[in-house]
Amino acid sequence: MATKAKKVTKEMIITKFMDYVLENEQVPKTVYKFCKVNAIEESDFYLHFGSIDALKKGIWDTFYLNTISVINKNKEYQEFTNRDKMLTFFYTFFEVLTLNRSYILFIMESASGPLKNMKQLKGLRKNIKEFSKGLIEDGNANKNLKITKHNPQLFSEGAWLQTMFLMNFWKSDDSASFEKTDVAIEKSVNTIFDVFDNTPLENIIDFGKFLYKETFV
Repeated sequence: MATKAKKVTKEMIITKFMDYVLENEQVPKTVYKFCKVNAIEESDFYLHFGSIDALKKGIWDTFYLNTISVINKNKEYQEFTNRDKMLTFFYTFFEVLTLNRSYILFIMESASGPLKNMKQLKGLRKNIKEFSKGLIEDGNANKNLKITKHNPQLFSEGAWLQTMFLMNFWKSDDSASFEKTDVAIEKSVNTIFDVFDNTPLENIIDFGKFLYKETFV
């Protein structure tokens, strides 16, 4: 009796792609090459991704979705303050990144320009900005005075800059269990919320430098 072919899933393609990149120290140049090496039908690949570039973006989307999935398993999460929700998000997100550190470091080190310019992060940027924007909108809904409300768009952009800052920090972190990254997360999240509680963010021209200075100088 012929063995039934195993269904090709999105997760399977992502795993095989990451393995390919690490084993060959390069991204496959074509879908054909990737599929041939991994005995995958091209038609099965295209059921999930339209191109290699789409797959690279999809990996970051999966990191984000896995983070949200873990967070939502915590029954107490919805009762957290916005500050604690943001802390939980970053702690969990970097736990997910750490599970895939070898792949991520290869991708980051292979980038031809700054991390923030990587096209494959476009979806991640959108997701993180929407997540942080949602936190502020929920908080604003419980505030009666307009003067005490926060600007969701500015906060979401700050959260994305914070993500870039933390990813670069995590990349160079050689502490045990990446403890320094945990400290950076706590200090940077507290900095952002302190800024929003006490400072008009519109007056801060270079938020990245401000965050670095306030956190580590």
